Amino acid sequence: MSFAIGVIIFVIGLLVSIALHEVGHLVPAKLFGVKVPEYSVGFGRTLWSTRRGDTEYGVKLLPLGGYVRLAGMYPPAAGAPERRANGQLTLAEEARRDTRADLAPGEEHRAFSALSVPRKLVVMAGGPLMNLLIAAVLLTVMLVGIGTSFATSTLAVVQPCVSSADCTAADPASPAATAGFQPGDRVLTWGGTEVAAWTDISTLIRDGGTAPVDVVVSRAGQEVALTVVPVELERPVYDANGKAVLQDGVPVTEALPYVGISPASELRRQSITAVPPLLVDVTAQTFGVILHLPQQLWGVAQSLVTGEERDVSVIGIVGVGRFAGEITSVESDKYGIAARAVDLMGLLVSLNIALFAFNVIPLPPLDGGHIAGALVEGARRGWARVRGMTAPRPVDMARLLPLTYGVVAVLVGMGVLLALADIVRPVTL
Repeated sequence: MSFAIGVIIFVIGLLVSIALHEVGHLVPAKLFGVKVPEYSVGFGRTLWSTRRGDTEYGVKLLPLGGYVRLAGMYPPAAGAPERRANGQLTLAEEARRDTRADLAPGEEHRAFSALSVPRKLVVMAGGPLMNLLIAAVLLTVMLVGIGTSFATSTLAVVQPCVSSADCTAADPASPAATAGFQPGDRVLTWGGTEVAAWTDISTLIRDGGTAPVDVVVSRAGQEVALTVVPVELERPVYDANGKAVLQDGVPVTEALPYVGISPASELRRQSITAVPPLLVDVTAQTFGVILHLPQQLWGVAQSLVTGEERDVSVIGIVGVGRFAGEITSVESDKYGIAARAVDLMGLLVSLNIALFAFNVIPLPPLDGGHIAGALVEGARRGWARVRGMTAPRPVDMARLLPLTYGVVAVLVGMGVLLALADIVRPVTL
């Protein structure tokens, strides 16, 4: 049941993010006088709808996106209607007529294509910017209102043996167990150096080698002196994305000092000044993933066929929903409601930044494709104005419909591949 609660929370967050994305288009379009016949969250069969003024607002069966239908999205063709060799209308001409069918006689000024370039940019950029705003608000609540996980100098786990699996009688005791560490100990000094956080301890362990180390901990209000002798242990090497580095299909390892202790975590609130740089950093990382998306998708496809380790840097909606379920279903007294709320909001932050980043890609039917079209139109009009020429016609995005259908096919294929991978070779927290 708790797993289902996490999934439901994620689905609601996804629907709200989609709905607000479309509101980012809807509100400026209406403010600029564009006729908006339909606002929809989801695709497929209509589950609920209501009409207010010119607009029908609805929720549909498949929560895989949403749309705002803007009347007159494409400008009419110059001159006679475009026709194929057999006399039928071209695909572009059919699209032009379909988008202008919502305009009654005398409403031509309410077409999206009649807007000025700046207003077109505001309407089309409103959706992605809404997702970025949602991410910023969620990050502010997480960092400033609740706090983020901070690894402290207090110990949560003391490993009983030197083993990557369950301990057996043949496994040697861990250095921490031999030295007498106990869960709940708060490390005060390590090798004579005062420590305040787990990062201080882990750095000192890594740099200290295997020489004996004097440690002072606070236990039940009293200071206890211990001496620990780390041992070298082969540990996997991970890249910047947290993926194990492989060489000829074998994980790369390195010998590192090992003690056998793990930190307790607590939530610590941060200053609001921490929000902008984190938002920029996460957004930059998302664009980096998109930049390498083809090779990452190829890796996902290979993992499905060969059973190799899956690249965890790209996860589909099904996989993120699984993460949400795991967050709410983990049974641990040390993993409280606040920590779970932060992790769930973190998923929604990643989702909204992904929606922002994907939608600004300059390809139709994504918002970025229409933004690019408006920028080209603005450049052409500016050039014409400089040269004293008549302003050119609006950019006709209808001519890019073959590219639009190709992009849609790629996006659908990508979604199916990731959903299959999330089901067959799932990534767990």
